[in-house]
Amino acid sequence: MASTRDWFESVAEARRRARRRLPKSVFLALEAGAEAGVSRADNVAAFREIRFAPPRLADLPAARDLGTTVLGVRVELPVIASPVGAQAVHPLGEIAVARGTRDAGTAMGLSEFASKPAGEVARVNPKLFFQVHWSADRDTLLARARRARDSGATALILTLDWSFPGGRDWGSPAIPETMNLRTMLRYAPQGLARPGYLLGWLRQGGLPGLTVPNMARPGEPAPGFFAAYRDWMAVKPTTWDDIAWLREQWGGPFMIKGVMRADDARRAVDIGATAISVSNHGGNNLDGTPAPVRALPAVVKAVGGQAEILLDGGIRRGGDVVKALALGARAVMIGRACLWGLAAAGPAGVRNVFDILRGGIDSTLLSLGRPSVHDLTPSDVIVPGHFSHGLDNMPS
Repeated sequence: MASTRDWFESVAEARRRARRRLPKSVFLALEAGAEAGVSRADNVAAFREIRFAPPRLADLPAARDLGTTVLGVRVELPVIASPVGAQAVHPLGEIAVARGTRDAGTAMGLSEFASKPAGEVARVNPKLFFQVHWSADRDTLLARARRARDSGATALILTLDWSFPGGRDWGSPAIPETMNLRTMLRYAPQGLARPGYLLGWLRQGGLPGLTVPNMARPGEPAPGFFAAYRDWMAVKPTTWDDIAWLREQWGGPFMIKGVMRADDARRAVDIGATAISVSNHGGNNLDGTPAPVRALPAVVKAVGGQAEILLDGGIRRGGDVVKALALGARAVMIGRACLWGLAAAGPAGVRNVFDILRGGIDSTLLSLGRPSVHDLTPSDVIVPGHFSHGLDNMPS
């Protein structure tokens, strides 16, 4: 079935529609990769190196089982929305993602840098995981996490795969701190070139303000995105003692996002992490690191089933999801793909992206002769000998 005005048939088509709809600076901010973009490109390219084993003939049920659990939450397919800050690609932002993921029967991560309060998002989709970085002192960070839990978040994600890279070889789009008159005049040509984007914001009451309500202290207004970001950059980097403390204080389901080494995976298990996300922050951190899917087998081996493993990075089709699951992931997280759908068609576009992946997972299971995502094993894929780029043999 070909794409229509209200429906698209591939993640690539969602990206094309997002590019046509978004002002240039906004789209480039989505596309960003650190420095030369080597890691960002490898996140996608690595999946092309993995082949499927030849299809098997098997007696299969009429419907395949795609459901699983992530951080104690049942989801209808093994794909959840990764937390992404300041989702200014659509006026509803994280509310639209909540609607789309709810309708798709799955969960979403919500960044502390989100543009919508956790309580508003959780009322739309209660399958909500709140994400923090090590962006404040211990007490402030814990209070922020607990407010999110009181608002409906059921699990905590601590993201560690970000260390303030400052350069992109192709140049970074200028993102304004506030939408004052001078800023609006400067960006007017871009907005007028994309009238649908501009009108969407105006119908919702105005242009994006880039504030982060989940980082506000009680009784104080929400800080601006960049003010909160500058405060974060002044915080001393985290330690394993800090992580263990936060895990103990939180007490509930707890994910560490940004694990790319077997030794770090074992440390995460030792402190009691419920889940580990193998991630390089979408290629936005240290450029030149390999794709997360290259690190996945070594992390799975190191963890030995003692924690849930998720993969975040490079997912563009259902077959990619199946490859990650065959190599040991419980589920995957999607960031750019979700935001492309959001930009293309709001909540319906988010749902559309998840439905594309659902269909791709189902058809791949059918071809492989597997009745369930839980039946996938490494024997379902063919991985070239050089694939791990040495990650299997790294010293601890």
